[in-house]
Formats: sequence, structure tokens, C-alpha cells
Amino acid sequence: MSEFDQVEQVLGLYFDGLHYSDTEILRRVFDPQAHYYCATDGTLLHLGMDEYFPLVDKRPSPASQGHARTDRILSIEFAGPVTAFARLECSIPPKHFTDLLTLVKLENRWQILAKAFHYELKT
Repeated sequence: MSEFDQVEQVLGLYFDGLHYSDTEILRRVFDPQAHYYCATDGTLLHLGMDEYFPLVDKRPSPASQGHARTDRILSIEFAGPVTAFARLECSIPPKHFTDLLTLVKLENRWQILAKAFHYELKT
């Protein structure tokens, strides 16, 4: 499997984890030391995974609410053999997200090291 295919597979799991609010899946794709950032409202939100996963566990999943998936990989770029960047779109209604993910390959597997995102409210 190519490096591109491996990253694409990780991103598929990422989308599954978000759609089902499944932190078991998300723990497989995020490095334990990963960081989560958003400044959509004009202030910086910065969480570690120990803060992010409990939020996911508490929210109703889009799947349980019957929401259609809008997952889309817009681009994957490589900065070398162990560093990649992905731009994605997905939604957890009423929010529509553009996610910018930095991935690294450690111990022969790709993991998300940082997530920065912007969202828009859609009705």
C-alpha cells in the first residue's frame, strides 16, 4: 500500500470516528500528544487529547441523529517520507468544518499530530 493510500486510510478512520462519536477509533488515528485548535469565534481554543476525547464521548453522534455524511478529502500533501498535511471537509450539524490535519509517520504508522479547523453554521 502506498504512503498516500495509508494516509487516506487514516483519514477514513478519522471520518468514521467523528460520524459515530467513537473515541476508540479516534484514539487509533490521533497521536496521544496531538493538539486540537480552533479560532473561529475570535479566541483560541486549544485542547489536548485528554480534553478533546471526553467532549466527543458526550456529544450525540451525527450517525445516531440520522445525519448524512459529508466527508471529503480535499488534498493530501507530503513534506517528506514521514510528514503529511491534509485538508478535509465534514459536518456535525449544524456545523460544517474545514479541517487542516498534520500527520506524521511514527513506528511505521501514520498518526494525526495536530488538528486546526474552521467551522460555519449551516441550517
